[in-house]
Amino acid sequence: MLIETAGGRITAVRTGTPAPPPGAEPLRGLTLPGLANAHSHAFHRALRGTAQTGSGTFWTWREVMYSVAGRLTPESYFSLARAVYAEMALAGITCVGEFHYVHHAPGGLPYDDPNAMGHALIAAAAEAGIRITLLDTCYLASGFGTHPGARAGADRRGRPLERHQLRFGDGSAAAWAERATALAPDGEHARVGAAIHSVRAVPAGELAAVAGWARERGAPLHVHLSEQPAENEGCLAAHGRTPTRLLADHGVLGPGTTAVHATHLTEDDIALLSGSGTGVCLCPTTERDLADGIGPAAELDRAGVPLCLGTDSHALIDLLEEARAMELNERLRSRARGHWTAARLLRCATENGHAALGWPDAGRLAAGRLADLTTVALDSVRTAGPPPRLAAEAAVFAATGADVRHTVVGGRHVVREGVHRSVPDVPAALADAIQQGARR
Repeated sequence: MLIETAGGRITAVRTGTPAPPPGAEPLRGLTLPGLANAHSHAFHRALRGTAQTGSGTFWTWREVMYSVAGRLTPESYFSLARAVYAEMALAGITCVGEFHYVHHAPGGLPYDDPNAMGHALIAAAAEAGIRITLLDTCYLASGFGTHPGARAGADRRGRPLERHQLRFGDGSAAAWAERATALAPDGEHARVGAAIHSVRAVPAGELAAVAGWARERGAPLHVHLSEQPAENEGCLAAHGRTPTRLLADHGVLGPGTTAVHATHLTEDDIALLSGSGTGVCLCPTTERDLADGIGPAAELDRAGVPLCLGTDSHALIDLLEEARAMELNERLRSRARGHWTAARLLRCATENGHAALGWPDAGRLAAGRLADLTTVALDSVRTAGPPPRLAAEAAVFAATGADVRHTVVGGRHVVREGVHRSVPDVPAALADAIQQGARR
C-alpha cells in the first residue's frame, strides 16, 4: 500500500504497489490510522506503581490521586504531560482527549493566567508531537447534597468542595464557562471541548449550562458516568433517578456527548444512551486496575452506541491492550468468544475515538483525511508467525505498544523506528518529571 500525503493530509491511498517509489518512506509492518486516546488524566501517570500497592477500592485510590494533584504547578505539569504524551506517541497514539480539571493553584486561587494549567497541557502535546482535545472540566461539588430524611428527587446544591478539591473548582458553571471561553488553543494541533466531571461533582441545576456551552460551539462534551455503584446509589437518593436519566433530563446526552466508563448501567440507561446518539468511552485497564467492574460493552454495542477507548489513569498506556481487553473482558463475563472482530476493535481505537474528540477528519486511511499513521511491527517476538491476512488479529490480540515502529502526525514522523524524535529518552523524561513532582 502506498499512502501519498501533502499539507499534512492524505492525498491518495494506492494498493498493489509492487515497490516504494523513489523518495518514499518505507513503513515496515501493519500501518493503521493513528490511535486516539479518548480519555486521559495526564497527572495520574505519576501514580503508576504506587497505586498498585496494598488493597482498597476506587475511593481509597482517590486519596492518593489527590496528593499528586495537590503538588502540580504549571511548570511541573508541563514537564510531566510532555513525557506522558511522548509515551503515548511511542505507543502509536496520535491524538489525546485530556479530561482536565486541575485548574487553579492549591487552595483554589486562580493563577495570573486562569488557564495556565490548560496552556501547559496544550504546549506539552505540541512538544510531544501529538494532537490534543483539551476537555476543560467543570467540577463544583464534593458530592450529592443529601441528608437524612431528604425528599427523593429534590434538586439541591451539592456538598462544598473539600480542601484538596478546591483547585478543581470555579464556583459556578457560569464562572467555569467564562474561564473556558478564554482558553484559546495555541496551534493547529489543539482543540478545546468541555467536560462535566460527574453528576457527583456538578449539581443538577448547573448541568444544562455546561452542555449549552459545548453545543453552542459544536465542541465535544464528555462526562464520567456510573463508574461506581456508589455514584448510582447517591444519585438515586438525591434525585430519585439514575445518573444517566439525570443527564438526559438536563439536556446533556446527545450526538456530541461521550460518557466515560458507563460501567454500572440499567437497561433503561442503555436505551437512553442509544436513543440520544451518545457515545461511550471504555477504559478497561483502569477499570480492572481500580476494581471498578466490567461494563456492558456488548449490550451498548448491540444498542448502536458508538464505542471508543481511553487509558484514563495510565496504569498502562497501550491502546492495543485497551482494544483487546474490551473483547477479553466480555469473554470472561459471558463465557463466550468472538464479540468483536479485530477490525471493529481497531475502529474503536481509531475512527471512533477521533470522532469523540472532535477530529472527524482523522481516523481513516483515505484521501482528504489527516495524515496521522501508526505502524505496528509484524516481526517482533509477539507478532511474528501469522500470515499477512491475519495482521490485524496479530496486532490486536498479540502486539503491545512496544511493537509500534512508526508514529506519523500530519505527515511528519514523530516516532521513527521506535525512537521519539523530539524526546529521545522518554523513560528518563518520565522519571525526572515524576521525581521532581514528588519532591514538591
